Amino acid sequence: MTHPALSLIEQRVSANHFDPSHRMEDGEIAELVRLATRAPTAYNLQNWRFIAVRTPQAKARLRALAWNQPKVEDAAVTFIVIGVLPDPGVLPDRLRPAVAAGYMPADMPATWQGAAQSQFADPRAARDEAIRSAIFGAATLIHAASALGLASGPMTGFEPDPLARAFGLGTDVPVLLLSVGRAAPGNWPQKPRRPLSDVLTFA
Repeated sequence: MTHPALSLIEQRVSANHFDPSHRMEDGEIAELVRLATRAPTAYNLQNWRFIAVRTPQAKARLRALAWNQPKVEDAAVTFIVIGVLPDPGVLPDRLRPAVAAGYMPADMPATWQGAAQSQFADPRAARDEAIRSAIFGAATLIHAASALGLASGPMTGFEPDPLARAFGLGTDVPVLLLSVGRAAPGNWPQKPRRPLSDVLTFA
């Protein structure tokens, strides 16, 4: 018998059709993001941001930058999932609770900070890490939505530079859009996956 949590993964679909009458309270949206931030990040940097686009005016502005995809407006909320360039200077604060709880040695945050400074000195490495963190958060949000009986539809079809300007992202990286809401009829089931023999190698 398949565990219910695994069934959610096997049954998840990338929804294109949402019920435009469905609304979500700000508290429900915040809970999705709270769950998303349980995803891992390097050094516990937590270098992500989420903009919950939920008003008609903001949705219309975003849809114009997202190849006019209807789901941006039809879904209860469309998240702009943002990767933040890693800043090792925040690590003492981010790791202080772990030290206070007694499971991280007091000198470890400084060690991690030095390692992060070295690892992310290369701008490309820093950008790659921002994208990785945002993807981890988005994937966790997708499965949190499924667990709460909601549909989700990730999309990369948008204009990144105009979107960054329109929503004041500065140097942060808009990684993907993620619409969440109640599914409407017409969504396809999960599309067939390649056989494991094509993608799995044992070493």
